Amino acid sequence: MSNRLIVGLDLGTSGLKAVAINDAGEIVARASSKYPTARPELGASEQNPSDWISSVKEIVAQIKNSTGDQEWKAIGLSGMLPTLVTVDGEGVPVGAAITWEDGRAEAEGDALRNGIGADDIYKITGQWVDGRYLLPMLARLCKVDPERIARSTRLLGAKDYLFFYLTGKYLTDPSTATGFGCFDIHTGEWDFEIIAKHLTTSKLLELPEIASSRTTSAITARAADALGLQGDIAVCVGAADSVLGAIGMGVDSPGDIAYVGGTSTIILGISNTPIHDVQHRYLITPMVDSDSWGLEMDLLSTGSAIRWLANLLNIKDEESLIALAISADDSRLPTFLPYLAPGEQGALWDPTLTGTLTGLDVGHTSAEIARSLIDGILVESARCIQTLHEIGLHNGSIRVSGGSASDPWFRQQLANAVQRTIEANISQEPDRSALGAAIVAAQSIGLNISHALMKLESTFPHDGSDAYWIQRKNINDTERMKWKK
Repeated sequence: MSNRLIVGLDLGTSGLKAVAINDAGEIVARASSKYPTARPELGASEQNPSDWISSVKEIVAQIKNSTGDQEWKAIGLSGMLPTLVTVDGEGVPVGAAITWEDGRAEAEGDALRNGIGADDIYKITGQWVDGRYLLPMLARLCKVDPERIARSTRLLGAKDYLFFYLTGKYLTDPSTATGFGCFDIHTGEWDFEIIAKHLTTSKLLELPEIASSRTTSAITARAADALGLQGDIAVCVGAADSVLGAIGMGVDSPGDIAYVGGTSTIILGISNTPIHDVQHRYLITPMVDSDSWGLEMDLLSTGSAIRWLANLLNIKDEESLIALAISADDSRLPTFLPYLAPGEQGALWDPTLTGTLTGLDVGHTSAEIARSLIDGILVESARCIQTLHEIGLHNGSIRVSGGSASDPWFRQQLANAVQRTIEANISQEPDRSALGAAIVAAQSIGLNISHALMKLESTFPHDGSDAYWIQRKNINDTERMKWKK
């Protein structure tokens, strides 16, 4: 067995996860560390970048404890997006990081789309840019916290900051750049016309240079010493968590679809061309290879909604809530619209949608409420996958991983809802994005690590229960329009 390690780090919404592989592609260690999210006002979601670094130190210690004196050769990065970090001239964060869950910049997002033109900005960026993108977030900060902007010199994403901490260089990749709201997916460059039209501040913060996902830079002596690492370690720029999650699942062929459950759920179909949708129902995300594109929808309230309901019902965890849902009588369910973020960024892209529970009576049980939430999530999942079917992604595989999607019952219900066979990967890897980051990092230093590891564990064929899911979708849509009025 090789003693050389390649470690993938995934800077996620609720914590950092790591997967270590050797140069044969075998998984040899895993680690995780949580960090808090502050919500100081309605719609706010903030984190302290120093907590990320503390988690990196904890993760490295865990991996070293598991692997002993094995040599570290590369570190690959994955990260949540869009999450805003502003830094000063020394690279020190100024203020809290503002995560993608933060909804306080919706007015600035509306102003950006209206100023550029919704269709035009979608054609340029591949994004339906709203208040959760970095440029609108920055515009809001210019208004509410000009002192912070005055102290800041650069605008970064979360993963970009981590790359700087490790290497001393300001680089981002194309998939992460899409989260800024001003990246031209066709030229691969920043669109400074969008920036000039939107920002009213006279001070334009510097943006990181855009580089290929497989670009590497050596870890600095300072970072290596802080982490207790030795030797010549390459740090790979990596990509967005959605892109690397798909790679970690072996989803890389045109027509394939990745379903990655987590705090939110990423549904990403692979295309060899950047197909724009006239209804803006999905985002267009550059994959690691320049001739491959991810057509992406992100359901904002899935794992977070399940955890919320579990806490509300005093149930210990997500698995127990799903077990409760299985026991429900599905002939008399209320309707749960699962837009608890609030808002939605799936095939229904609407920041005004809110979670709604209707049709309740005193006879309903906690099991039926739990089942109605799961059904609501599955209805929105089916809506997203149907959207990808409509544009031609209907012949590839659908592979699922992560969060609630690791439950066999949930996978079978998903197969029924989308009317397709669902495939699951072996080993129940706790974080496919971290594994994807490790795979790309290995490739960046010349190791021929592929997706051969991603052998199928099981399949869940559609069982023919179309009528039930058509009915649930119709009920959900009727209730949604009723509440929208």
